[in-house]
Amino acid sequence: MKHTLRQLEVFVAIARLENVSRAAEDLSLSQSAASTALAELERQFDCKLFDRMGKVLKLNELGRSLLPMAAEVLSRATEIECILQGKSTFGLLKVGATLTIGNYLATLLIGSFMKQHQDCQVQLHVQNTNSVMQQVAQYDLDLGLIEGNCHHPDLQVEPWIEDELTVFCSPQHALAKQGSASLDELLISSWVLREQGSGTRETFDHALRHHQSRLDVRMVLEHTEAIKRAVESGIGLACISRLALKDDIARGNLVALATPELDLKRQFMFVWHKKKYQTAAVRAFLNHCRLLTRDVQRSDEINIPYIP
Repeated sequence: MKHTLRQLEVFVAIARLENVSRAAEDLSLSQSAASTALAELERQFDCKLFDRMGKVLKLNELGRSLLPMAAEVLSRATEIECILQGKSTFGLLKVGATLTIGNYLATLLIGSFMKQHQDCQVQLHVQNTNSVMQQVAQYDLDLGLIEGNCHHPDLQVEPWIEDELTVFCSPQHALAKQGSASLDELLISSWVLREQGSGTRETFDHALRHHQSRLDVRMVLEHTEAIKRAVESGIGLACISRLALKDDIARGNLVALATPELDLKRQFMFVWHKKKYQTAAVRAFLNHCRLLTRDVQRSDEINIPYIP
């Protein structure tokens, strides 16, 4: 073969990062070594894989068609290396999770998975829905666990488990004693919300899509715990997953409000790249998640068993 695994590795890294120096740093190579590897790959086959725009390299049509195949070759090569070294074929698993799933569910699932598969290494990246989808689409992540809608043409989506958002307030709030809120009461209240691009904000905005202009949004925060503390301090109402509120409501720190006029149900989902090779680790982790949640109706009912 004219090409080498190193050349493909450099090509994939540059495709992800769109910059030779960042790709070299990611691979622990010198910039000249990375540049040489790409130049040699293109010279050997008398082709160009990128459109150069200054220091930014964008995949051209040929490069885009090569990327999924190159990424698959590298994944399979890693599995072969593990087998030859007598190690588990699971290797490294890179999972992305949205904030609700990442902070309240993914770590428990990963922990129980790793107790069953001692040789597997897992990297968990917790970001909002748009960021997770983008990284899965760019081959940075093997799998995404998301809570918002996904319409990306390169991603495969599998519904996982139902989730529901809950409007809540502090125990001292005027609505706390009645335990519910009408649409009119919601519209005259102050709000603390998640940022645009999050699955939580998307579901909330859709539920109030006909009344957006009337909402009094006092604060926008990127982290669920910060939102809970802001509501606890009396800034206003908020709306996040029932899963994230479970313990706070049980302790009496926060009060859930019934909102019969709003549809706040949504779906947690798995997403992966349609053209990316699914390693043994990805397949096993997906099956692990499905197994642990197969008899559960809603996310806050999930009970991850302790595995010694």
